[in-house]
Amino acid sequence: MSTEKNTQEKVRLHIRNKNRERYDLEALKVAVPELADHITINKYDAESVDFANPVAVKLLNKALLNHYYGIKNWDFPAENLVPPIPGRADYLHYLADLLGQSNFGDLPEGDTIKVLDIGVGASCIYPIIGVTEYGWNFIGSDIDAQSIESSTNIINSNPSLEGKVECRLQEDPKAFFTGILSKDEKIDFSMCNPPFHSSTEEAQKVSHRKVKNLSGKKSAKVELNFAGISNELICEGGEAKFIHNMITESQDFAKNCFWFTTLVSKQSTLKGIYKSLNEMEVAQVKTIPIGTGNKSSRIIAWSFLSKEDQKEWRETRWRIAEENPESLVE
Repeated sequence: MSTEKNTQEKVRLHIRNKNRERYDLEALKVAVPELADHITINKYDAESVDFANPVAVKLLNKALLNHYYGIKNWDFPAENLVPPIPGRADYLHYLADLLGQSNFGDLPEGDTIKVLDIGVGASCIYPIIGVTEYGWNFIGSDIDAQSIESSTNIINSNPSLEGKVECRLQEDPKAFFTGILSKDEKIDFSMCNPPFHSSTEEAQKVSHRKVKNLSGKKSAKVELNFAGISNELICEGGEAKFIHNMITESQDFAKNCFWFTTLVSKQSTLKGIYKSLNEMEVAQVKTIPIGTGNKSSRIIAWSFLSKEDQKEWRETRWRIAEENPESLVE
């Protein structure tokens, strides 16, 4: 198993991220006028969004999608997770880099790339950004029928997404690829943002700390600032067991996917992940730091494909490397 690890955490968003700099609040208020009611003056005497308020966070992200990505219609039930757009975009940008590295520096874009988003949720956020930024096609899977319905409504409400994203209900809550991918179906990578809490109590404790940090006040009542229904945030065994199960099942789809990937929230989870990957005898593993400021995370990517398998994949699916022989420099 070829393993590449880099423990240096990123302190800035990806260079292609549209939100590397401070938010243009004036432009965002034009995009979504309701946002103006949730702008406050922070301790530095500057305008800021009230990040402790879930309604304000949702309006901010709605404005970001409208202003930077051209998504005019984005809504979903209030109880569902509100994804932070800049962080979600970073995951996709680093995966784009990973594809480019796998193709001798040429980034495969457009309809040649198909992505499986495991747990697409009600917001459809990864397909939205991936389609807008790179023109990729997506399969969005989820165990929750209402989330599938919500994401489908978002797709149907935005012409730029139609025909680019297909939502599929995962009827087995313990499966990741089985029941979603057919035997001969190929995807260029899978992605997932796992539920990272093992219990409601753990989620509440984290939420209390988050609200206190954001508002400077203690809160007796838990109100998640990014909302989120239980299966989006909580699973038995937390992210460690969730990712272990994903790795185990991925072996059955070894030839269906170039790169399997997942976000890993906790540093302490990594040791178990590397152990699971070693037991699966994967061909290659990469650890990609991701995050900003004091919030750090990482992407774990693994592939079962040999060098010959990867060469055939590039030539039959991407065709970029063979059309640009001068780029074949490692």
